[in-house]
Amino acid sequence: MDKLSNLALALQMIDAAEKNIQSAKQLLKEMMGGPVTKASLAQFAEKAGSLSVSEGGKVIEGVFDGQNMIGPDKKQYPVPANYASKSKLIEGDVLKLTIADDGSFIYKQIGPMERKKMLGMLLVDEKGDFKVLAEGKPYKVLLASLTYFKAEAGDEVTIVVPETGVAEWAAVENVIKKGGASAHTDMEMGEGSVIRDEDEEL
Repeated sequence: MDKLSNLALALQMIDAAEKNIQSAKQLLKEMMGGPVTKASLAQFAEKAGSLSVSEGGKVIEGVFDGQNMIGPDKKQYPVPANYASKSKLIEGDVLKLTIADDGSFIYKQIGPMERKKMLGMLLVDEKGDFKVLAEGKPYKVLLASLTYFKAEAGDEVTIVVPETGVAEWAAVENVIKKGGASAHTDMEMGEGSVIRDEDEEL
């Protein structure tokens, strides 16, 4: 009887362990924007090892996930879309966030990923979300970038993605309108956000 009880307990523990592993893989997939592989885990671990929080929590370093900065505490810190678009941030870029005494967030890109550019087509999916289809893969893009370039479905879009690894998000480099005209190449988005680029004059 004891052997049967121990066997049942062991099976329950194995089942619970397998579920925990699956949950952990799903969490990592959401954080890294793609399937969990040894290469992607190593890449994320390398970056995570360089992250830090200064005394008092005034300066935080984290990794950009396509929309937000993920801090060493695994918390999400909002990155303004205009800054991410203007700086052409991509997944994996390391950012430094300085929280000023008045509560302002000031971001600075301190560890850019190796990049590559691709040309794709702007599409709208069944949910009404814009995506750029490039080399057979749909990439999410920030709406702020598309709005700036006045992009529409059917336009050709030059995007920037990490040179290696799996990415879900891409930065918009430029837009070629359906008529053939190219949009602006340098983004000059308006100021006014309390979240600023550290390189900008305050």
